[in-house]
Amino acid sequence: MPASVVPPSHDYDHGTAPAGRLPAVVLMAGSCLPVLGAVLLAPVLPRMQDHFADVPGSAALVPVVLTVPALSLALLAPFAGMIVDRLGRKRLLIIATVLYALFGTAPLWLDSLHAILVSRVLVGVAEAAIMTACTTLIGDYYSGALRDRYLALQTMCASASATLFFVLGGVLGAADWRAPFWLYAVGLLLAPVMARTLPTPLPAKRDDAAAALPRSPFPVRRMAGICLLTVFGAVVFYTVPVEMAYLLDDLGTDSTSAIGAVTAVASAATVLGSVLFTRFTPDRRPRLPALLALCAAGFLMMGLADSLPLLIAGAVVNCVGTGLLLPSLVTRAMSLLDYADRGRGMGLWTAAFFLGEFLCPLVLLAGKGPAGGLAPAVALLGVTAGGLAAALLLAARRPAPAGSPESAQQ
Repeated sequence: MPASVVPPSHDYDHGTAPAGRLPAVVLMAGSCLPVLGAVLLAPVLPRMQDHFADVPGSAALVPVVLTVPALSLALLAPFAGMIVDRLGRKRLLIIATVLYALFGTAPLWLDSLHAILVSRVLVGVAEAAIMTACTTLIGDYYSGALRDRYLALQTMCASASATLFFVLGGVLGAADWRAPFWLYAVGLLLAPVMARTLPTPLPAKRDDAAAALPRSPFPVRRMAGICLLTVFGAVVFYTVPVEMAYLLDDLGTDSTSAIGAVTAVASAATVLGSVLFTRFTPDRRPRLPALLALCAAGFLMMGLADSLPLLIAGAVVNCVGTGLLLPSLVTRAMSLLDYADRGRGMGLWTAAFFLGEFLCPLVLLAGKGPAGGLAPAVALLGVTAGGLAAALLLAARRPAPAGSPESAQQ
């Protein structure tokens, strides 16, 4: 299966394409908002745990404050995608960004842990709409290599902003555990900019002969395949940032500064992978089997590491691979979708990605017992990724059935 196929350019009226780079910058900023929700509160969870120590079940509920938006996003993104296609991308994005700010800052005034959890679920609802609309608008505004570059830039911005938000959360959290929630107010600043700078996308004008043809049906089977790959790809993508601190601790490194430095190096490697993706032309990009094999090699190095340098080297190899893998998956998904189905399709893809994020720690936790520890579980994940790479390679070499879309592409 190819890592990327040049997206169709016939389904968008390029007369609505935004001039200049400001609209792209706004969409990148909007794409970072769900990342803010994923990492901002991590540094203050211990202080929050102390504050709600008297609440029954707080030991389990407080960590859920951090993770429940991702689960909410994963469950609701497909519905957000359908609303995107019906209500309109730009309108939904602006409304969701305002609601994101309102729900996100709600814990500043809430005294109940359960009420805070409800607000976090609602943040996830807003994030589902924001992420789906931003990705869909990128597909609407741009085509070909430029679209691919902006989709890769999404990965770069998400990786870089994750490190920045983690640091900001720690700095603000030093004053009070509620302080990081103020950052959600950025949505109130961003929404008016979105309203002013983003044009409303329109489907391409079709001639009478094209209009007489029936519209292509939604590519259910091919989208299901790429979404399943994306769930696994998201597990691979988040393993290093989620588990690195524990792997370092197993090697005797428990310094928070060292953990932060290694996490920053891994994040930089992901950004490097995304940059490399934009440097390859579509016909020369590494295929998905090669990218999964690269991620697998990094996991095996990490799982077998008996020293800090080898662990860091494995993380760098893996994260370069994930930096290439994520834009490869999203551009592949985008290439399957016409304008009328793009919101629904990208909603499904977004749901698959964030479902993988939610499942990542659970997958590693489930593997720790049979494998005999976290490091062997990471190595086992590497073996699984390698096996999947081999299966995809064999499938790609089989001739496609005559008359299928894949046969036409070949």
